[in-house]
Amino acid sequence: MRKLFYKLGKIAGPSVRKAKWFWQTATNSQAEAIKAEYEVGRDMACDVRRRLGPDPDRRTGEILAEVGSRLAGCVADKFRSFSFESVTSPAPEAFCLPGGFIFVSRAIMEMCRCDKDEIAFILAHEMAHIIRGHVMERMISNSAIAAASRAAPIRDVLSACLREAGAKFLESAYSQDQELEADKLGVHLVTAAGYDPRGSVRFFSRLAKSRQGRTSTDSDQSNLGNYFSSHPSCKVRIENITDILSK
Repeated sequence: MRKLFYKLGKIAGPSVRKAKWFWQTATNSQAEAIKAEYEVGRDMACDVRRRLGPDPDRRTGEILAEVGSRLAGCVADKFRSFSFESVTSPAPEAFCLPGGFIFVSRAIMEMCRCDKDEIAFILAHEMAHIIRGHVMERMISNSAIAAASRAAPIRDVLSACLREAGAKFLESAYSQDQELEADKLGVHLVTAAGYDPRGSVRFFSRLAKSRQGRTSTDSDQSNLGNYFSSHPSCKVRIENITDILSK
């Protein structure tokens, strides 16, 4: 997955500077900013499809289409659009790209046993990263982009810096606070769409049990993938969600 992210970073580079300008210029409309963000993610999404391959299981696609459509219908910002796709990555992962492109692996679908309540939370969590601007914050706040802006007259230097920035964006992790914020909005989206938000607790409880008694060298542990390695602990996330649901 790391090699894929590096390739995606190179693809994203040429679009990043334009998106950065739209996001940071107050005189531009929200629609223009979102369009620029979409352009950053569009080609990256094409490469994900090509490199990882679409999940041939039609039922998986049907579930994602149904759940994703209901969640997207609850998003207040109608300028935003989302796509939901399953890929054949063997690790249980889910990730989003700028512009609303959300990918989940077949492995994570199997981990949550195709339970629509659990799938809804996973999708809603990734949607929240997009809605709250976490995705583009990671892209445009990267120090390499700042350096590239200062070196703008030197086209070759700019291009190289932006490619590096794109790669670092995709290989970096969200902050713990951003992850918990995405959980919170995810719970609200799941609830608004008519799914059971307690599905998130079931999912994290099962994940926590799967980790018990394992060491960092266990193959099953490593197969949990980078998706979970940088996130807050299951215990913290369950406590956070339980607190949200009690209010």
